[in-house]
Amino acid sequence: MMGTAERHRASGSSGAIGAGEAREAARWEEAVDVDSRPPLWVEEPARRRRLPDPVRTAAVRAVIIVAVTLVQAMVAVLATLASSWLAFPMVLSSVASTVVATWGVLDVWVTRQVWNQRHGVVSMPSSTARQLRRERRRARRQARVAARGKTRIRIRGRGGAGQLSHS
Repeated sequence: MMGTAERHRASGSSGAIGAGEAREAARWEEAVDVDSRPPLWVEEPARRRRLPDPVRTAAVRAVIIVAVTLVQAMVAVLATLASSWLAFPMVLSSVASTVVATWGVLDVWVTRQVWNQRHGVVSMPSSTARQLRRERRRARRQARVAARGKTRIRIRGRGGAGQLSHS
């Protein structure tokens, strides 16, 4: 990488840079080594998983709708304070926008619930869903073992194979 003093020397500009400035530029280039600088951007792993695409789309839509609603409400308040003819239409549109914004936020919630139901919950170690699954599995295993034990007892009691006499 070419520094300022080197560029001036290469371009052949004589007398444009003083001797003191040239020494200062050379000292600065020696002090700041380009390779020793820390990188400007360091990738870090995400702390949380990325939202699924449908949920993220609904969330972006809801944020935009809520932002427009807040702007409309502010314009309605200012128009009312200024006694403008625009106040009444803005108040009406703000009420309608509030209903739409509520729908948008509920859409995010419903989309998230539907996605979780269809694709399963991301199970974390402290997740209650994981604990419930473990309990259900344990109950199923115990029921299977109990059912197997009962069928084995019935087969032995009937006098099937393995029994040599009826006494």
